[in-house]
Amino acid sequence: MAARKRALATTDATKLEPTTNAQEQTDPTTDPPIAPPKSGLILKLCLFFSLPYFYLIFYRYKIESELKRPILINAGLSLAGFFLTQKIIPVASRYVLRRNLFGFDINKKGTPQGTVKVPESLGIVVGIVFLVLAILFQYFNFTADSIWLVEYNAALSSICFMILLGFVDDVLDVPWRVKLLLPSIAALPLLMAYAGHTTIIIPKPLIPYVGLKVWDLGWMYKLYMGLLAVFCTNSINIHAGLNGLEVGQTVVIAFAILIHNLMQIGASADPEYKQAHAFSIYLVQPLLATSLALFSYNWYPSSVFVGDTYTYFAGMTMAVVGILGHFSETLLIFFAPQVLNFLLSVPQLFGFVKCPRHRLPRFDPQTGLLTGTNDGTLVNFFLRLFGKMSEKSLCAKLLIFQAIGCCLCFLLRYFLTGWYK
Repeated sequence: MAARKRALATTDATKLEPTTNAQEQTDPTTDPPIAPPKSGLILKLCLFFSLPYFYLIFYRYKIESELKRPILINAGLSLAGFFLTQKIIPVASRYVLRRNLFGFDINKKGTPQGTVKVPESLGIVVGIVFLVLAILFQYFNFTADSIWLVEYNAALSSICFMILLGFVDDVLDVPWRVKLLLPSIAALPLLMAYAGHTTIIIPKPLIPYVGLKVWDLGWMYKLYMGLLAVFCTNSINIHAGLNGLEVGQTVVIAFAILIHNLMQIGASADPEYKQAHAFSIYLVQPLLATSLALFSYNWYPSSVFVGDTYTYFAGMTMAVVGILGHFSETLLIFFAPQVLNFLLSVPQLFGFVKCPRHRLPRFDPQTGLLTGTNDGTLVNFFLRLFGKMSEKSLCAKLLIFQAIGCCLCFLLRYFLTGWYK
């Protein structure tokens, strides 16, 4: 978590420092470079992720070539986006430092690492590269009369709008009551262009009581989609505060969404249903690839901070793929830790209990361990439950918990299929 410091907050000592070289004031390359990416960690993650991905797409399921081809084209573009993001982040970090968009790591206060200026809002790089990949994929794959073109462009418009609003939030630091409204505004293009069904399938055990097998919700379904976008976007933003947590949870959920889509494509015989899940893959693969590149810099110890730009972008993108892929129920189960974090946060978010600016654990510079506070977050809950631990260990446990939640979702779908729906 970063305590931002802007140009207006510069000290008098900084203002009085003489500058003899005009090039030093304008050339961002004079700033010290950030730490190199943690390539070893990312390589291990890529190998772990690629095994089930290639197994499902090449061996387990016989996916039609008209679907497999664009999925693989999208995967190739996403891979290129990974390397592009890794190259751009160090360059962008120097520019944001020159504009005083930096922060100090509060969880390292009292140590030398806590006095280092960490570039802030580097999520803007991921968002821009993602949009470039999505537009390139549209050029290579979609035709002008594609029925998916309108919804695809509406999805990109919502994501682009959210990236812009997130960056505005990073610069202006808007209050929480405004933050809750931002995803509602960004979701408008998607809701206006949505042409899919507005029905829900009633669970089989409830059919005798409801009297319907399918219920058309009409405008209420679009209201539900708007609320889902608000929840996904803000839930990533409030489940934060540790090096690598925001990006890490996005990587885990995005990979779970990718595997879910491949399984649904392989198991279904409905062409429209398959196309909906392929649409989801077209957006989640570049999200996963660019997020992994950012994760290589943001994992403990972070050399860049992602900012609200990234959390808003990631949350909106996953909401979009869940809505247009027609698996919003499954998406909410993937977000189970975020739901738990939100429920723990409700008393403070709605003003029933005093809410500090940073609901972070207490850091002991002598031991390097974090201690949980009484603030209602999953981070503090874990510390109160398991005791003191280092920031790296705590983040790893939270990401494992996220992965366990996603695995339970797959088990629930497997055991409830045919009985629940």
